[in-house]
Amino acid sequence: MAATRVIPCLDMKDGRVVKGVHFINLRDARDPVEAAQAYSDGGADEIAFLDITATVEKRRTMFDVLRKVAAVVSVPLTAGGGIKSLDDIHEALDSGASAVSISSAALRDPDFVRAAVESFGGQRIIVAIDADASASLPSGREVYIDGGRTATGRDAIEFAREMAALGVGRILPTSKATDGVQEGYDIQLTCGIADATGLPVIASGGAGRLEHFYQAVAEGHASAVLAASVFHFGTFTVKQVKEYLRARGVPVNL
Repeated sequence: MAATRVIPCLDMKDGRVVKGVHFINLRDARDPVEAAQAYSDGGADEIAFLDITATVEKRRTMFDVLRKVAAVVSVPLTAGGGIKSLDDIHEALDSGASAVSISSAALRDPDFVRAAVESFGGQRIIVAIDADASASLPSGREVYIDGGRTATGRDAIEFAREMAALGVGRILPTSKATDGVQEGYDIQLTCGIADATGLPVIASGGAGRLEHFYQAVAEGHASAVLAASVFHFGTFTVKQVKEYLRARGVPVNL
């Protein structure tokens, strides 16, 4: 069994790390360069840099800030938000990212995802799927785009299957309902996508207690756990999460 990765997430707005609840009510958390360096030095396996308002503001990712973050970390860095062209991916990788996360553009233009995989390799392409509950869809989860603002009518698990068929390397599902609430990940969403695609899945949205990280792996079949609030506001350190997982029999890199 491969080691489970622990990934602090930098949700970015106006050059600062922010955190909200249900994708709204954003509050300032900390400086991104300072945070990234602390997480890198503190044992993070990877760091996610997600420019959460780039798509709705119709602009590109903050590559200038990304470059500053990349300069201080020694772990893989995933960049997302506003990634909608091969040029965007080129610039993200040139700015120090090791992979990119594509969200709204993946649903709007699957051919872009196909071209990205062909150009850069699936291991560098992550598809992020924001979802919320929907009783009208088979999986009970509907894809949302534009930073969680726009419902699409698409079933989240079926969409994940389509993205897997295009050759993407990982899936990053985030539940609107659990985001920032700190009451646990959406296990149904995480497990459903992991089992349907066979791809590594990054659990995201809802970690508040140490057992939530374990549940994401044991019940949600996640290969990585991403969190923001509990790290930004000092509830836990990356090391504490890893030590807890190891004590529960989950392989981690200490």
